[in-house]
Amino acid sequence: MAEAEDESSKPLFAGLADVSISEDIPVEGEITVPMGSQSQEEDYSTLDEPVKDTILRDLKAVGKKFVHVMYPKKSTALLRDWDLWGPLVLCVTLALMLQGGSANSKEEGGPQFAEVFVIIWFGAIVITLNSKLLGGTISFFQSLCVLGYCILPLTVAMLVCRLVLLGGTTVVTFIVRLVVVISMFAWSTVASTAFLADSQPPNRKALAVYPIFLFYFVISWMILTFTPSS
Repeated sequence: MAEAEDESSKPLFAGLADVSISEDIPVEGEITVPMGSQSQEEDYSTLDEPVKDTILRDLKAVGKKFVHVMYPKKSTALLRDWDLWGPLVLCVTLALMLQGGSANSKEEGGPQFAEVFVIIWFGAIVITLNSKLLGGTISFFQSLCVLGYCILPLTVAMLVCRLVLLGGTTVVTFIVRLVVVISMFAWSTVASTAFLADSQPPNRKALAVYPIFLFYFVISWMILTFTPSS
């Protein structure tokens, strides 16, 4: 009984006080952080990048997307690195050119600019929602990016029509405008479907392409029926 009382009176971890870690005992494992992950994060960090380099990089990215639209093919360039800067510039440019010669008149110019702006963005949003409801695999902003960038051919058509209308509104000028608008309408439709068609289920591609056709048709009709104010 005395021995049991002596053992119970000893501290629970009394024996550990005599144990010392020798420097000769190797310690397994590594506690250092791999340098590869840090260098990779530093490479992709743009916090210390000059503003000039950031602007030039973004302009180059927008220019490459314009090239992909003018030479449409099945590519993920517009879907991988999407942005809305290009669509915004194209939308504002097209709305300003459709505004006609009444830019100084708030009663005539203001609502026309707002009308074009709302039609383009509201139409793109409706097409995107339709694509998502049909089971599309791309995101909301990726679809807006593609639809906005594919307005580029129609913007070029509007510029050509403005130049043609400098010679007056005749039958010849109307035919030239008609050919240009139809060609650019087809270009925009083909370019957008080249990027968006593969993201839809095979049995629902027609339901996804039809609203795109109507979207660019409305914009083309606005361009074709445009007449500069006197």
